[in-house]
Parts: sequence; structure tokens; C-alpha cells
Amino acid sequence: MIPRYTLPEMGQLWSDESKFRHWLDVELAVCKAMAEAGMIPQKSLRNILKKADFDIRRIDEIEAVTNHDVIAFLSSVAEFVGPDARYIHYGMTSSDMLDTALSLQMKKASGIIDKKLVSALGKVRKLALKHKMTPIIGRTHGVAAEPTTLGLKFAVWFTELERGRARFRIAAEKASVGAISGAVGNFANIDPKIEARVCEILGLKVDEVSTQVIQRDRHAEYVSALAILASSMEKIGTEIRNLQRTEIGEIMEGFAGGQKGSSAMPHKKNPITAERLSGIGRLLRGYSLTAMENVPLWHERDIAHSSAERVIIPDSTILVDYGLKLLNDILNRLVVNKERMLENIYRHGGIVFSQRLLLRLTDAIGSRDRAYLIIQRNAMQALRGKTGFKELVKKDKDITKHLKADKIEECFELDYYLKNVDKIFRRVFRK
Repeated sequence: MIPRYTLPEMGQLWSDESKFRHWLDVELAVCKAMAEAGMIPQKSLRNILKKADFDIRRIDEIEAVTNHDVIAFLSSVAEFVGPDARYIHYGMTSSDMLDTALSLQMKKASGIIDKKLVSALGKVRKLALKHKMTPIIGRTHGVAAEPTTLGLKFAVWFTELERGRARFRIAAEKASVGAISGAVGNFANIDPKIEARVCEILGLKVDEVSTQVIQRDRHAEYVSALAILASSMEKIGTEIRNLQRTEIGEIMEGFAGGQKGSSAMPHKKNPITAERLSGIGRLLRGYSLTAMENVPLWHERDIAHSSAERVIIPDSTILVDYGLKLLNDILNRLVVNKERMLENIYRHGGIVFSQRLLLRLTDAIGSRDRAYLIIQRNAMQALRGKTGFKELVKKDKDITKHLKADKIEECFELDYYLKNVDKIFRRVFRK
């Protein structure tokens, strides 16, 4: 991932230095487990633990000749350790180290992501409670529908992000497994007890059964959970982008002092951060497809997955980590225009109150179809002309002969649409 979208902590986790350090952690854990089982002399273990290290430049030099990164790494480690290096990687295959180390990195990445996700949830919850009763137009098909509250919009975001967090935590747990099972996963050259102890040392669970590799459905679920989370973030960003449009103007990203929106048009305040969330969502959905295509490997393994994973797993975690930072920034600086929300509710004379009036008129005349045609006629005229819907309704004799003025007025009261909001909030925020 390009540096522009890579935050320091997550970027360091996926650096070459970190990758090789995790490889070494796995190898040392295996040495410890074997020493405990009496397979490695304690003196040799002490020497390995003391001297084991690597040189990235030296690894690159060796790999240029061997064309095998794991052999290059082990050769570099051996140069530090000396003769006791013969106990390193004993009975193992490359994927034992690679997959177990990758699981460690994915587990750590999930922790970094979860912290930012918890922070975003806290901010959305605070906004929801603050704007629980702030009236806003609810829109369907992009068209004004009926009044709702801004707090309910935030409550929807909150519950979706909660589901995203739960989904990703489950996927991360399923991916947090180690496998030290040998060339085809049958423990021919290494005892299952070693695998169990290594996983205990590293804080991973044991993969119940593996081939030469940990099965990639685990990784596909992990990346897919990130893709769904990124899609939810994009959904939030898209809503903000829509509500920031000049014609609506109800919510907008905060505009920092000195910030410029356009190189050509000084008046512009563009929702660039929310738009970036859309781009991130598109990338993650593509990565999830690649992750699923990595599942069907040949027999006990091939390496068709390897080159793709070197990109999609680091990039997926880096992008979601960055996206959550953007989301937190947006939530911190969100501008809410309550006055504009009310203006939009009463635009065209309050046509968004048409259903309430429809129900009242249906009860009064006994025919929903007839009532619908009468209300629709006035609503369409309000949309076309300068006279507001409420004013037209009050002048329509087909309505006034059935409904008194006070009953018509009641149909335009906002409180009717807010009466059950508290019940929803108790259900959502009962914790």
C-alpha cells in the first residue's frame, strides 16, 4: 500500500523487518517446544535464543541466488547462530513457519483495527443520543419521504458497525491458528505435541487439520469481513456526501481553517474524506474476491495464493485501518445544520406529511383510493407551483368538508413522527 494511506503502527506490522521477526518468533517457539521435549539440548537452545537474528540485506543477497525466500532467511539466521542452527526448522516445511507467522500478524492487525472501530462506535453512539429527536427528512429512492430523526440515522450506523465488529472478531479468531505439521500436514517428521506447544507459546489455536498450509477459507473470511466493514464505512460516507449536496445542505464534513476545496472554484467545500471511504470500499470488495479465489488450491497445496496474499492481506488491514481513521475524523468534525433540516421538511408546504393526511381522510370518507387521489392531486400541484401543500389542502373542499381545520393542522405536526423514537433507542442502546 502507498505511504499516503498507511498509518505507522499498521505499516510497521507489515514491514519486511516485522515479517522476518515473526518468522523468527515461530522458529524460536518450535525450538523451545522441542527443547522441552528433549529433542534439542538445552545448551543449544540457549545459544539459539541468544544469537538468532537476521540481516535483511543478506537475505536479499541469498535469495537472489536461491530464488527461495525462506531458505534465504534460514541461511541468514544460521550465519548468526552457527552449528546449532541445525536444530532450527527441524522437521518443518516452509508453510509451517509462513502460515503461522501470517496468523500472528493478522491477529495483531485485528487488534489495531478493533481499537479504531471501538472509537468510531463511541462517537456514533454519542451523536445518536445527542440528535435522538433532531427532525430530518427520511428519503427513499433519493426522494423526500417522511420525517424521521437524525438520531435514528446514527443508530442505524451504530448497529451496522457493531455487526461489522462482531463479524470481524469472529473471522479474526478463526484465522488465529497455527500449523506445524510438516510437508503434507501428516506430522511424519514432527510430533503434534510440538505444534500444540508452539501455538500455546505464540497465543494461537491449533488448526484441527491442515495440509501443507492452513486452509484459505479462514483468510477469505477474514478479508471478506474487512470488505463488509469497509462497505459499511462507505455507506456512511455516501450518506454524508448526499446530505452535504448544495441542494440539501443538512450535514457536512468539517472544513478546516486554511483548507481549500477546489483549485478553480473558491466557494467549494467538497466531502473529500467521505469520498475516500468509497474508494477504499471498492478496493476491499475486490480483495475479498481474490481471497475467495485463493481457497481452491491444488491437492495439499500450490502457491497460487501466495503472490496474491502478499498484497491483499496487508493492504486490506492497512486500508481498513486508514478508513477507520478517516471515519473517526469525519465524526469528530461533523457539522449538523438543524435549521436546514427543518426547511427541507416544510419545503413545498410540507408535502412529506401526506400519508398522515391520507390516513385521516381515508377514515373520514371511507375510501382509501378516493382519499389517495385527492391528496396526490394537491401534492403534485404543490410540487409544480408556488402554493404550498398545506395551503392547497386547506382550500380543497373535497378535504375540508370531511376534516375540520384543527384535524388538518394535526396532520402537519412533527411530534406524530417522533412518538416512538424513544422505544427504538431503548432497544438499540439498552446496554
